[in-house]
Amino acid sequence: MQKKGTVKIMEGRIHSIETFGTVDGPGVRYVIFVQGCPMRCQYCHNPDTWEINAGTLRSTDELIEDFEKYRPYLTNGGLTVTGGEPLLQMDFMIELFKKAKKKNIHTCIDSSGVVFNRNSQVFMDKLNELLKYTDLIMLDIKHIDDEEHKKLTGHTNENILDFARYLNEIDFPIWVRHVTVPGITYKTEYLQRVGAFLGELDNVKALDVLPYHTMGVPKYEALGMEYPLKDVPPLEKNEVAKARDIILYHMKKRKQELLTGKVNK
Repeated sequence: MQKKGTVKIMEGRIHSIETFGTVDGPGVRYVIFVQGCPMRCQYCHNPDTWEINAGTLRSTDELIEDFEKYRPYLTNGGLTVTGGEPLLQMDFMIELFKKAKKKNIHTCIDSSGVVFNRNSQVFMDKLNELLKYTDLIMLDIKHIDDEEHKKLTGHTNENILDFARYLNEIDFPIWVRHVTVPGITYKTEYLQRVGAFLGELDNVKALDVLPYHTMGVPKYEALGMEYPLKDVPPLEKNEVAKARDIILYHMKKRKQELLTGKVNK
């Protein structure tokens, strides 16, 4: 945060901006990629967003002003903040979304939920304040198995799944994203478990099952980094459709079980 005279200027660390995003929430969207992420997902196609102290400082006013330039083209869309991990910059996010809602802009956060901590009152107070100005959260579930999640991302998934549960408790709408990686997440057992977990939630408004791809490889090469999954082939479209069907089937199955009292929630 900087001061201009007596006025405080809220700034965030920004990696880049996409002005015509079609896969980051409903409609066509203005997408802000923030800088900084604690996870190291092996298939991440934005490794240049990991470093927390990098990026360009940009003010909330500047970003809202830039959004307005493209607003006529953002059909049924709005503003999405992704990353990196947006919840690392909570003060900036609160200020940005406050200003967005004053202009009747649909707001969306694309988060892994990795920093969620319901035992921190400071974090929870800020999160609940942010949610007042947020219309939708897109939640990335990287892996349903905790040990496999640690291998894939370097972090446990316990707080991520707890984030999903918390948002369900307060009836906050989420879109769930799940990347299917051959030999890692694309296994029947894991897909069934994803479905069963989602079946315990009542706030899932959409499910995006995404195919693993290798489009991030050139970035790794440019950064002088070795791509961890270089020997893993992309997933075929029919396999992605199969994965989604498995998740949806077990999602519905768990809901039916809960309805009939056959399992404990």
